[in-house]
Amino acid sequence: MAKCPKCLTDLAGSASRCTACGFSMGSSTDETAVLSADPQGDTPTRLESPPKRNSTRPATTGGSGRFVSGTVLAGRYRIVGLIGKGGMGEVYKADDLELDQTVALKFLPDELSKNEEFLRRFRGEVRIARQVSHRNVCRVFDIGETEGLYYITMEYIDGDDLSMLLRRIGRLPSDKAVEISREICMGLAAIHKAGILHRDLKPANIIIDSNGEARITDFGIAGAEADVQGNESLVGTPAYMSPEQIDGKEVTQRSDVYSLGLLLYEIFTGKQAFQGDSVQELQIKQTTTNAKNPSEIVSGIDPLVERVIKQCLEKDPTLRPETALKVAMSLPGGDPLQTALDAGQTPSPEMVAAAPKKGALSPRVALGLFSGVVACFAFLVYFSDPVKVNRWLPLEKSPDVLLERAKSITKRLGYPDPPADSAYDFDSFRFYSSYVRRNQQSDSEEGWVNSVDWRERLRTGQPEEISFWYRQSPSLFSRYGDTQVDYHHPSAEGTSGMVRIRTDLRGRLMEFTAVPPQIEKEPPRRDPTDWAAVFDEAGLEIGNYSTTEPRWTPWTYADERVAWEGSLVDHRDIPVRIEAAGYQGKPVWFKVIKPWEPPYRELAGLPIASSVSIGLTIFVTAVVCVLIAGIFVARHNYKMGRADTKSAFKLLVFVVVVSLLPRLLIDPNFSSTVFTLRFIREAVAEAVFAGVTTWIAYLAIEPFIRKHRPALSVAWIRLLSGAWRDPLVGRDILIGGLIGLLHTVTIYFLTLNSKGVLFSNTTLFSGWRGILGQVGEILAFPIFIMSLTYLLIIILMVVFRRRWPAIAVLWLLHFIVLAFIFFGTFRVQTFVGAALIAVITIIPAVRFGMLAFVAYYVFFLLTNSFPLTTDTSVFYFNATAFCGIVIIGLAAFGFYTSRAGQPIFAYKKGIEPVIENV
Repeated sequence: MAKCPKCLTDLAGSASRCTACGFSMGSSTDETAVLSADPQGDTPTRLESPPKRNSTRPATTGGSGRFVSGTVLAGRYRIVGLIGKGGMGEVYKADDLELDQTVALKFLPDELSKNEEFLRRFRGEVRIARQVSHRNVCRVFDIGETEGLYYITMEYIDGDDLSMLLRRIGRLPSDKAVEISREICMGLAAIHKAGILHRDLKPANIIIDSNGEARITDFGIAGAEADVQGNESLVGTPAYMSPEQIDGKEVTQRSDVYSLGLLLYEIFTGKQAFQGDSVQELQIKQTTTNAKNPSEIVSGIDPLVERVIKQCLEKDPTLRPETALKVAMSLPGGDPLQTALDAGQTPSPEMVAAAPKKGALSPRVALGLFSGVVACFAFLVYFSDPVKVNRWLPLEKSPDVLLERAKSITKRLGYPDPPADSAYDFDSFRFYSSYVRRNQQSDSEEGWVNSVDWRERLRTGQPEEISFWYRQSPSLFSRYGDTQVDYHHPSAEGTSGMVRIRTDLRGRLMEFTAVPPQIEKEPPRRDPTDWAAVFDEAGLEIGNYSTTEPRWTPWTYADERVAWEGSLVDHRDIPVRIEAAGYQGKPVWFKVIKPWEPPYRELAGLPIASSVSIGLTIFVTAVVCVLIAGIFVARHNYKMGRADTKSAFKLLVFVVVVSLLPRLLIDPNFSSTVFTLRFIREAVAEAVFAGVTTWIAYLAIEPFIRKHRPALSVAWIRLLSGAWRDPLVGRDILIGGLIGLLHTVTIYFLTLNSKGVLFSNTTLFSGWRGILGQVGEILAFPIFIMSLTYLLIIILMVVFRRRWPAIAVLWLLHFIVLAFIFFGTFRVQTFVGAALIAVITIIPAVRFGMLAFVAYYVFFLLTNSFPLTTDTSVFYFNATAFCGIVIIGLAAFGFYTSRAGQPIFAYKKGIEPVIENV
C-alpha cells in the first residue's frame, strides 16, 4: 500500500491527497521541471513539473517527515529532524553514531524507490557526486538501504540556501557578492574538472554555510557530459536553463556557465534575469530575449561584473567563457593565479606571467641590495691578492710573449720548420698545492714542506700551479674524438715532427717532447746531444746537477737516455730529477720532475683523492638518476598537455648556441675541410646534448612548479615571454646576484682562514677570445643546474611528500658533494664551510625562484672563475673589467626595474612601494 511521503500514513491506491496531513500528491509548485519530447518528434514542446523539492536547504530541524527525531536507522544513524523535502526525496539531519559526527541523509520517496529509472538516477547522483572533492561543493559520502528505502549520506552544512538569503536581504553587498560568486565558480570548476555537468545551478542549490562560504549541492540531475545529450538534456529548472538546454541541443560546460551567469545576475541585483507567469513564457524569454543590464537595476555596479555576467548570458555558447574558472578569474579584485591554484588547476604559463604585478621593491630596499652587490664585488677585487692564485704567480708575460718564447725554444732545440698547425694556452694541474697540504697534515719528514708558507714559493714561477704550453705539427692535428687541442691531446706519440713544450710563467722550459721520424732516411748517427743548451732554456746550469741512472721512459722513441739530480730552480731545498732523451743528436724528450709530479702513464690519468672520488660518485649517480626520472616525468607532462613547450624550446636553442660559442672562439682552426666537419659534428653533438638535457629537465620541472609553487616561476616566465623590464625580473636578478656574490665572499673567508688559494679558469688569461668563450659556458651552465636542482627537489618531494624534509635532503646532498669534492679534506673547517655554502646554494632555489637561482649562479661563476685584480697594468685586467661591467650592469638593471618607477629618495604622490619576498 502506498504511503504519504510526508507523514508515512497509508493511502488508498488512487488517493491524490493524504487524509492525515493534507499533503497533495500532485503538487507542482517546485521550480524544477522535466522537459519531455513531443511524441511526433524530438523538439521539446511542454514542461512537466515534479513535486516541489528543497533538498539542499539545511533549514531548522523538525517538521513532519517519514522519520521522527530519535529514530535509529541501519543501527548507525540517529535522526535529529527533517531539514528539507522535494520531488527527489527527503533530507534529514542525523548523527552518525559510529563516527560521532553529524551528517545529512537524503531518502527517495517510496514510489521513486520502486521506480527503476529514478533509482538509476539516484545511484548516478552518488556515483557522480563522489568524484568531486572541493571545499565549495557539498561532499557526498555513501549510499545505503534500510527497510527497502534508499538514502545518501552526505556532509551536513549548517547554513541557509542562497534563495532564502536573497529573499531576506534582497541582494548581497558588492564585496560579499564577488566573494560568493568566486566561490561558486570554484566549486563549479571542480565539478566540471570531474567531467560532470551540474545542470541545475540555482540559488536553492547553493548553501551559504556558517562561515559565510558558498557550497554547491544537489547532484540529482547531474551527469557526465557525454551522457546528458538528447532527451536526457531536457531536465532542469526553466528559470536557470540555457537556451540550448531548453531546445534540446548539445549541452556542454558552457551551458552550466550560462546558468552561472543567471545565478550571478541574481546575486548582484537581487532579481531573476528572466521572469514569467508560466514555464512556456520563461522558455521563450530564455531563447529569444536578452536580460536587462544589471546596471539598470543596481546603480554603481562594477562594470567588470556586468561585463562578466553579460558574457555568461550570451545566447551563442561559443561566445561565453569557456570555463567557470575563467569566470572566476574575470571577477574584480581577484588573483587569477591564486584562483587557478584554489581550483586545483595547473595555471598556464600565460596565466603565471599575467599574475598581479606585485614584487616591486621600495627604493630603500632596492638601493640597499644594489649597494650590497657593489660592496661585495669591491671586497672580492680588493682581497683577490691574498686569495686568487693569479696574484701569487709571476703573471707578467702575456700569452703572446710566452708564445714567441716557446717558438724560439723549439727552433733552438733543432726544429726550425714552420708548422702547419699549432695551439697554445695556459694550464693548471695543482699537484704542488695538493702535495704540500696533504703532507702537512701527515707530518711529512721532508723538511721543505713545512719550511715556509707554500704560497710564497709560487711567486718565483716554480713550483708552478699554472704553466704555459705550446704545440706545433707539420700537418693538421688529428683530433679524432677530441674537440679541442690541449697539452695531452692529441697524443704525443702522434705525427712525426710534432713538438710540444711546457714552460713556467717566466718562459723557462720545464718539459719538451718531439716525435722523431718513423722511417730513418739516413744511417743511424750517434751524435751527442747538446744538453747544456736545453738546460739553458730551462734556466738551469748543467754543472749544478749530477748525472744518475735514467728511470723514466720517454714519450717517444730515442737512441739516447740521460738523467740528472739536483735542486729546483729558485728553491734549493726542493729536490728534483731531470730526465731526458735524444735521437740522432737532437733532444726528443726533456722533463724537470718535481717530488709532486705523478707518472701519468702508470696512473692512467690524473690522481683523484679518495674523498673526491666519493663525492664525484655521489654527484654523478645523483645526476644520472635525476635525468632518468626526468625523462619519464617530462614524457608524462607532455602527454597530459601540461608542458610549456614554447619556453622549453627557447631554452634548448639558447643552451645549444651558448654552448657552441666557447668552442668556436677558443679553437677556431678551420684550415681543413675534414677537420671542420669533424669539429662541427662533435661540438654540435655536445651542445645539443646539453640543450636536450636542459629541455627534458625543464619539461619535467616547470609544470610542477607552476602548479604547486608558481611564485617561484613568475619572474622566469615573464623574462621568457619578453617582459624583461618587469619589476619581478629586476628584483630576482638583484637578489639572486647578491646571494651569488655572498657565496664567493664566503669562499674567500674560508680560503683566507685556511691559507689557501682560489684558482681561476686559465682560459681567461688568453684574452678576449677566452673571456667570451667562458661567458658562453657561464650562461648555459646555470640553466642546466637550475633544471636539475628543481628536478631533484620534485623527486624528493614525491618521495617524502613534504617540502621541508625534501629541502633538508637537498641540503645534505649539497653538503656531501661540497665537502668531498670541492674541499676534499676531512677537517672541521671543511664541514663547517660545506654546510654554510650548501645553505647559501639552496636559498635562491627554494625561497626566491628560478630566475633568482640562475642569477645567483651567473654572479657566482663570474667572480669565482674570473681572475680578479686591482692591478690595472697586468695583461689579464680586461677579465676583471669585463666581470665588473657585467655584474654592476646587471645589478644596476635590477635596481632600476625592481623599483617600478619609484623615485629613489622621495616617494611620488599616490605610489606606495610593495615589498614582497624580501
